[in-house]
Amino acid sequence: MSRAPRRFQAQLPLPGRALLNTWREGYTPGKLKRDVLAGLTVGVVAVPLSMALAIAIGVAPQHGLYTAIVAGAIIALTGGSRFNISGPTAAFVVILFPIVAEYGLGGLLVATLMAGLILMALGLARLGSLIQYVPYPVILGFTAGIGVVIALLQVPGFLGLSDIALGSSTLNNLVVIGRALPELSPPDLCIGAATLATLIAWPRLKTPIPAPLVGLSVGTLVALMLAWGGIEVATIASRFSWEADGVAGSGIPPFAPSFALPWQLPGANDDPLTVDFALIQALLGPALAIALLAAIESLLCAVVADGLTRTRHDSNAELIGQGLGNVIAPFFGGMTATAALARTATNIKSGACSPVAALVHSLVVLLAVVALAGAMGYVPMAALAALLFIIAWNMSEARHFVHTLKSAPGSDVAVLVICFLLTVVFDMVIAVAVGMGLAAALFIRRMAKLTHTRRLEAPEPAAAFPDGVAHYRVSGPLFFGAAEKAMATLRVIDRDVRIVVLEMQEVPSLDASALVAIDTLRRELAERGVGIIVVGLAPRMVLKLKRTGIRRQAGRFAVVRQLEQARRLARRWLEFRSEKPA
Repeated sequence: MSRAPRRFQAQLPLPGRALLNTWREGYTPGKLKRDVLAGLTVGVVAVPLSMALAIAIGVAPQHGLYTAIVAGAIIALTGGSRFNISGPTAAFVVILFPIVAEYGLGGLLVATLMAGLILMALGLARLGSLIQYVPYPVILGFTAGIGVVIALLQVPGFLGLSDIALGSSTLNNLVVIGRALPELSPPDLCIGAATLATLIAWPRLKTPIPAPLVGLSVGTLVALMLAWGGIEVATIASRFSWEADGVAGSGIPPFAPSFALPWQLPGANDDPLTVDFALIQALLGPALAIALLAAIESLLCAVVADGLTRTRHDSNAELIGQGLGNVIAPFFGGMTATAALARTATNIKSGACSPVAALVHSLVVLLAVVALAGAMGYVPMAALAALLFIIAWNMSEARHFVHTLKSAPGSDVAVLVICFLLTVVFDMVIAVAVGMGLAAALFIRRMAKLTHTRRLEAPEPAAAFPDGVAHYRVSGPLFFGAAEKAMATLRVIDRDVRIVVLEMQEVPSLDASALVAIDTLRRELAERGVGIIVVGLAPRMVLKLKRTGIRRQAGRFAVVRQLEQARRLARRWLEFRSEKPA
């Protein structure tokens, strides 16, 4: 094989890069033991979280478990991070809840499939590194907003307000919850408060037993005690039911996930979806938002994992792995998945060495579904709501939010607050789009301020240009936001000036707008009999001028490398006014 194909192959994103690198470095029985123990720990944490997050977006809890099983395993096998644990995450609640409300489970799974294809395309196009350009105020703004929305959506479950239905409008949900407050259920509130207190206090004991497991166990025990006293509360078993192959039951079906076409599962109004262009068009916006958020969350999670373990991930392979997981999971009833920071950190702290730990985590969740589905049906809804309160608080990063408000520049604070408010009041799709637009506009404004043009005077007479020559220096990038401002200065020159020398060593880039501005300036000055000599422009930018045809046009226009060359050429032009440009 020739060298060129080898180089080409090395540049292609390789699915499963993390697993392959682990195998090449040598995988020992000791590492396997550590991975198994870490996977057991994370799997125990993932079971209650997966159920809670599925319920939070309005679908049955088993779909969250199926996500951790199928997507978690596939992403571990095909991703680019050794330590990422993937499954349902709180970040998607704000996006997925409106999809479920309008299109049902079928619409959710189709949107997940579309998002997976987008993620794979991003990875294959090697765009993993572009995610790092999402500004921090945008990320912090919409994550804090998501935390607020998640917490609001859990209030009915926490208070036992079972007869109200929430929609996608936060303001309307506030009104609905406020009107229903007199009907709150003291038993559900008692269970929620006990679970919440346990979840807050347990981590302070520094024990290896995960707080979600203990908190839900306490809430379930309180619910059982109330049931013995004849007081019934809402549980997974009382809220959800299932039917498969003529067998029906309540709670979570005790079966492994099975293959089914996503669009044949119930959609809006409990009917299968009709997949057509109208549906694809309607779900394209949410799918793009899902893909963007999944990419951001997964790659940020991988970066944090690299910092904790001093390793390196392959961002493009990770995007491909996340895409494959989200493409395949919907065919087994799994919803949107991405890397979860809390579960990944738990994985690392538990001693994980490779993606094998994530595979073990998926097997633990599968075992819980098959063997403990009946027991999980006793978990009260109020306890799950309390768990989601903690998730929402952690996701909001309230301390970082307040610190940024106090310390960041005013423009960044404005972006942060706008993203936060748009996420809470409208939705995350609008928040991210507006936030990115504002951040880009502010960046353009800041870069434009770095670009300026000023006239120079020679420090020594021997180095000066002859009379009739104006010497200017252009500094900073010439792009659409700054090119016209930089060129406008050159249009106001003295009447006796016959040649303008532009020193452009400090211009790092030119875009199409800058090329047009230079050509326009050349034409305007040529009409007045004034020539232009450009000095020090980088070769790649000189090539851009040639491609646009500026150097081939009529009029005195030349590009030279050194200032001394410009002096000699200026003298020739002044001495021989009739001579054509070089």
